[in-house]
Amino acid sequence: MMAKPQLSVRSAKARDLAHRLAVRERRTIAEIVERALESYETREAESEPAASFYARLARDHGTDIDLEALLRETRSAHGGIEL
Repeated sequence: MMAKPQLSVRSAKARDLAHRLAVRERRTIAEIVERALESYETREAESEPAASFYARLARDHGTDIDLEALLRETRSAHGGIEL
């Protein structure tokens, strides 16, 4: 019989987080790590690179919006809190 592969985590923070989640979710640490990695993989596969997002935005809406200019035009100083 072959031994099960094991994942070694050198980060104490990651190990503690995985342990807390495992206790809270009543799952094994391996299940927590597997679910997290599957979720990350799916999200990365579905994400769109920024350059293509902005190109699609400009193409679909016909105009390129200069957000910095818009913010400069509408920005005003905060008066502070009233005491």
